[in-house]
Amino acid sequence: MSMSRPSAAASVTPAASVTPAESAASASPPTRPHRPEGPSSSRRAAYGRAAAVLVLLLAAVLVPLFGPSAVLDGTGEREAPGTGLITLLRTLLYAALCVQVGEVGTAWLARRVPDAPPARPRSWGVAAASVGALAAAGLAVIVANGNLVPQSPADLSMDRLYQSRDGLLALIEVNGFVAAALCAQSRRPGIAVLPLGALIVAEALRAHPWPESTPMVGSALTLVHLTCAALWAGGLLHVLRTMRVWRQGSQPEAAVALLGRYARVAAVLFAAITVTGICSTLRRLPLDSVFDTAYGRTMVAKLLLVAVIAVLAVLARRRLRHSPDPYSAVVPARAEVVTLGVAVVVSALLTAVPTPIWW
Repeated sequence: MSMSRPSAAASVTPAASVTPAESAASASPPTRPHRPEGPSSSRRAAYGRAAAVLVLLLAAVLVPLFGPSAVLDGTGEREAPGTGLITLLRTLLYAALCVQVGEVGTAWLARRVPDAPPARPRSWGVAAASVGALAAAGLAVIVANGNLVPQSPADLSMDRLYQSRDGLLALIEVNGFVAAALCAQSRRPGIAVLPLGALIVAEALRAHPWPESTPMVGSALTLVHLTCAALWAGGLLHVLRTMRVWRQGSQPEAAVALLGRYARVAAVLFAAITVTGICSTLRRLPLDSVFDTAYGRTMVAKLLLVAVIAVLAVLARRRLRHSPDPYSAVVPARAEVVTLGVAVVVSALLTAVPTPIWW
């Protein structure tokens, strides 16, 4: 069976027969219509969230239990009493701080998205502040007992809280979380930035005691580092929660725009975190003692986590810009926020291990 081949003249469409609307439609690629998540995708997302929560819980439990002994092994340094408990309490304190700072920062960022939907995820501010207040109160109890785990109420000395610098800073952190909780449930939750700012300042001062040489320089570095880290980790968490709400409301374009705005801010935050982290490390840790001290080993673990986070952030940014489905950038972004959570736990361990003094 043979078929006649059309002539060249017949295969060419005259230019006059193509309307401007048809030519514009053929020039631009068809847009992919938004499809709501089906049962299978919703189930996968639920499994992913459960796995993320499991990873974070394991990190929050295993690092305080086994982290101090692992990084101190073979260094000749002694583990201070209550190091594991201090690591756990500081993990809760930093996590609560990240959640609250990120929620306030993302609320400000979301209002600047064009045609932003009014829907917002449920606030975690009050719950996070409550957890942070309890963790700060536990650290205050340790300070009142002379940096040891109390064996009985008689061991506590409230005078240490009011008459020592560490005690006053611990009380400021407790009151800061209480004030932040009250702000979070008020009509203007954004004013929580004031007690949260006071809390970050107190933590920066606590990390660098006065006998140290040039303590204000170290406190300033910690202030910038902690603020940017809280905005980075907590901001990404709340951005992903907001994107999920907006996509369920059939507004994925606004969700993608929010992630794009966060990505631009996160690049600046990452640069500030890198610079302040390097400067703080060089002030505290001699390069020839990186693997011979618990502080150095913990810092190496944190740097490896930051490297993984940077790779995930770049991958999310590339998908956001070049993928046919920009919303697929949430996949590496979710892995990034989980890794950031593990980095928060390692950072808490870094504050509990002995600090090398080398000047």
